[in-house]
Amino acid sequence: MGSAGLSLIHTLVNIYLLLLMLRFLLQASRADYYNPLSQSLVKITQPVVGPFQSFLGPVAGRFDLATLAAGFALKVISLVAVFMLFFSGMGVPVVPILIAGVAALASAILKIYFFALIVMIILSWVAPNASHPGALLVMQLVEPIMAPVRKVIPPLGMIDLSPIVVFIAINLIDGFVVGSLIRATGLPSTWIGL
Repeated sequence: MGSAGLSLIHTLVNIYLLLLMLRFLLQASRADYYNPLSQSLVKITQPVVGPFQSFLGPVAGRFDLATLAAGFALKVISLVAVFMLFFSGMGVPVVPILIAGVAALASAILKIYFFALIVMIILSWVAPNASHPGALLVMQLVEPIMAPVRKVIPPLGMIDLSPIVVFIAINLIDGFVVGSLIRATGLPSTWIGL
């Protein structure tokens, strides 16, 4: 398989991983389950999540371990396959690949929050009272991370500085925590990150 085929598979796995982590975050933020976009997301991801739901359930009614496990397994299996294609004569480094799976999940979650915040900011300028299902999901997704910051830094009239603080926190976590995990694996960052 050429590098173009490998790049295509890597991209498809990462897109599906983003969908899985979006499902996880929507449930964790208690977003509207009956929203048409939520229902579509559940239908798309259910074939992979379903087998894990038989033995992993939600923790505290919010954190869907089955979805996390499905995303982790998907990324680890893809990394093992890529490693075996490139280094067929060598053994698979188990611990670095497991760390890479955790780093990929964390990276996907941070990317979702990053882009959801950008969409939220644009919506607040363009359509502050939008009732589109996508706009409602974005607002429900980011509210749990924005509310604690707003308690510390309340809006100053029409200006809300809390997104800036959240962007800084996301970049710090991505740079230090996820970056450290990726460096600890010794694997190419293009294999792990999104």
